[in-house]
Amino acid sequence: MIITPLGHSCFLLQESTGTTVITDPYSSEIGISLPPVSADVVTVSHAHYDHNNVGAVSGHPMVIDKPGLHDVKGVQIFGLNTYHDDHDGKHRGMNVIFNIRMDGVNVCHLGDVGHGPSPMMIEAIGPVDILLVPVGGNYTIDAEVAKEYVDRLMPSVIIPMHYKTDDVNIDIEGVDSFLDYFDKDDVEYVSDGKVEFDRSDFDDEYSMKVICFEKN
Repeated sequence: MIITPLGHSCFLLQESTGTTVITDPYSSEIGISLPPVSADVVTVSHAHYDHNNVGAVSGHPMVIDKPGLHDVKGVQIFGLNTYHDDHDGKHRGMNVIFNIRMDGVNVCHLGDVGHGPSPMMIEAIGPVDILLVPVGGNYTIDAEVAKEYVDRLMPSVIIPMHYKTDDVNIDIEGVDSFLDYFDKDDVEYVSDGKVEFDRSDFDDEYSMKVICFEKN
C-alpha cells in the first residue's frame, strides 16, 4: 500500500489492487489547496470545512462519515465514534476515528479527536500498524496527548498531521513539540511525497518510527 500526504489531515491511501481512499479532504480556506484527486472512498471524521470538502474529490467516491464496519472493494474500514473536544462533544461535537485495513496493514486515522485515550477506546480501535495522529492542539489533542495515543496503541509507524505549516492559516502548533518526544534516530524525514508499505514490514520484531513529510 502507498500513503501520499495531501496536506493537513488529508492522505491518499492506495491498495495494491488499485482501490483508493482519501481521508478528510479540506477546503482552500485553510490557506492551501487540495490537489486534483480521485478516489473510490472518502472518509470524513467530522463536518468542519478543513475535513469535509468531499466535492473536491472526483471519481464519484463512496463517502463514509459514520461509525461502523464498511467493506469497499476488499478494503475494510471501521469507524468509531469519539469526541472533537474533552467535554463529551459539547463544544465541537463528534469525531469519527477510522481504522482502515489495506493489503493486510491497519492504518488508523484519528481525525480531530479532542480527548485522551481510554482503555475502552484503545480496545475498540483494535490493532494499529500505522497511526495518523493530530498533534497541533487547540482544536484537537496536543503533542502530549498525541504521545499518549502512541504509547497506548503502539503502532510501528507514526505520521503526525493537523499541525501548523508556513501556508496553513489555522491557529495550531507546529510539529516540533511532538517530534521532541522521540529520539532523533527514530524520526525519518520523507521528501519524495509518499511512502510504501506491505504486511511484511510489520511482521518482524516490534520497532517504532515517526515519518515526517517535508514540504515539497
